[in-house]
Amino acid sequence: MSTQLATFWLADDLYGIPVERVQEVLREQVMTKVPLSPSTVSGLINLRGQVVTSVDLRRRLDLRVVPGQPTMLVVAFVEGESIALVVDRIGGVVDVNDEQFETPPDTLTESRRSLVRGAYKLDGQLLLGLDVDAAVAA
Repeated sequence: MSTQLATFWLADDLYGIPVERVQEVLREQVMTKVPLSPSTVSGLINLRGQVVTSVDLRRRLDLRVVPGQPTMLVVAFVEGESIALVVDRIGGVVDVNDEQFETPPDTLTESRRSLVRGAYKLDGQLLLGLDVDAAVAA
């Protein structure tokens, strides 16, 4: 069975989420910090009058945060709400199938493995399937 994944980069790794979960992609936005929020919450953005929480996927996946690095936002649907995922850069839409799917690689840290559904082998690249629901949970 073929699936389309919207892809994005975090550090040197390519991640993807089902394209039907993506509302839109945005350039870096002004964020309002939320006092006493978890470190994974970057802040709130105003998306055409709708207040949207942004989640820093680098922090969520225990990746090194690079201050001042340009970022992009993938606005995704999570439990009927819009959530902005802060990523390094946007990829494209990729068609994958079940034959390409494998369990998460053993080389991932445990914290990252818990947020990745599995991996897809592409030509010269490994695409990690992010579990977007787990990634934004507490």
